[in-house]
Amino acid sequence: MVEDLDPGSADAGVPAHFGDPMREQRLLETGVGLVDRSNREVIAVPGEERASWLHTLTTQHLSGLTAGQGSELLVLSPHGHVEQHAFVTEDGTTAWLDTEPGAGAGLLKYLEMMRFFTRVEPRDASAELAVLSLVGPAAADLVPGLADPRIGAVPGPKFAAGSVPSSPTSLYSVREFEGGLARRVPLGVDLLVPRESKDAVITKLGVARAGLWAFEAVRVARRIPRLGWETDHRTIPAEVELTAPAVHLDKGCYRGQETVARVHNMGRPPRRLVLLHLDGVATDHPPARGTAVELDGRAIGFVGTAVRHHELGMVALAVLKRNVPDDARLTVGESAAAIDAG
Repeated sequence: MVEDLDPGSADAGVPAHFGDPMREQRLLETGVGLVDRSNREVIAVPGEERASWLHTLTTQHLSGLTAGQGSELLVLSPHGHVEQHAFVTEDGTTAWLDTEPGAGAGLLKYLEMMRFFTRVEPRDASAELAVLSLVGPAAADLVPGLADPRIGAVPGPKFAAGSVPSSPTSLYSVREFEGGLARRVPLGVDLLVPRESKDAVITKLGVARAGLWAFEAVRVARRIPRLGWETDHRTIPAEVELTAPAVHLDKGCYRGQETVARVHNMGRPPRRLVLLHLDGVATDHPPARGTAVELDGRAIGFVGTAVRHHELGMVALAVLKRNVPDDARLTVGESAAAIDAG
């Protein structure tokens, strides 16, 4: 049984599950499953100056990006707040940016505004390419040449010694695949395939299917943030662990760089991303995105994504004030919550 996500959901248009979400989660954590994420929006950036142009506009070091390389990038506000997050995949003639459902128009508008006389031609390519994800420890075995999740560090010194606990930003390995591209990512392999051949690619791969519910549960357990879910209008990259994968701390000026540098060099960010264990929440009614997290009746953060995990139970990614103790007893709506400090 295939169940699609509710038409009113931000993730409408892709399967929620294939009859057994818990089994699908275990598959994604122990083997490999294929998740349809074709609701992601894609921007194409062809043009001979695309790498240097994207380098100046975003948080990532992209001036030397060449075919067979990918990474992550952010667009920040002048005050350093996260406005856009995208994966970038380079094929030698075009840089393909894929981002969250509903975020493509804003990203494309910004890129068009910043073209000036640069030789680039950004366009909406969502009708051209669809994103599929092979998720799990065996994902790379299905795409020759992608066994290593990274092919090298982004150029330049990245972090002062010991200043950031996450692994440094690296370039993701990219290969041609079925008329499109395959990109190695932390959860497995993302496939950017021609949209008209999406179903044929799924059939040819012959990989067991998993729905977006299972994908989201795995993402939450790995504490990977999502634009618009674990971010709001005040979010800065260091609050939600986006510095390591998407921000280069030793490159030329870009919008919002002053805030990034100040937080990195002078102190901790005001909020942090945490995993909450929820007690007393009905499994079919997890707290909605944006639900307040309270301590002693005072709001100290918000829920991003809440899911039922096959081992952890009901959990949620949340953004809380940094000074909230790890052992604090919190409430989310009428339910108790505890921070997973592991």
